[in-house]
Amino acid sequence: MALRLDLKPHEGFLINGALIRNGARRTDFLIETQCKFLRESEIIKESEADTPAKMLCITLQVLYLANDPAEAEDLFTRQATAIMTTMPAAAPYLLAIHDEIADKRYHHAIKRGRDLVAFERQQSGDA
Repeated sequence: MALRLDLKPHEGFLINGALIRNGARRTDFLIETQCKFLRESEIIKESEADTPAKMLCITLQVLYLANDPAEAEDLFTRQATAIMTTMPAAAPYLLAIHDEIADKRYHHAIKRGRDLVAFERQQSGDA
């Protein structure tokens, strides 16, 4: 079954590590084979990673796009441990991310990572 993406003008997305950008008009895009993709709106750039949860999300993006995710999984473990030390209430979020990684559902792990970022923002009072 093909995946249909509706791209806004000038919207970009990564597909198997290559950045593809739409032109000036709205476009439908069909992906007919298995691939790794992220919409530009889903991506946290390194320059935006100003909190531990956002840095962890970058690791999740790398993990998702990597051919061999072992190194990124190790970094995730170290980052999650550090977050648990400073913010123990994040445990359910980190466990949900860990479960997605264990099931090799890396795109879902990224979504759970965004939940962690929202929780971190709420905890810091920036909500």
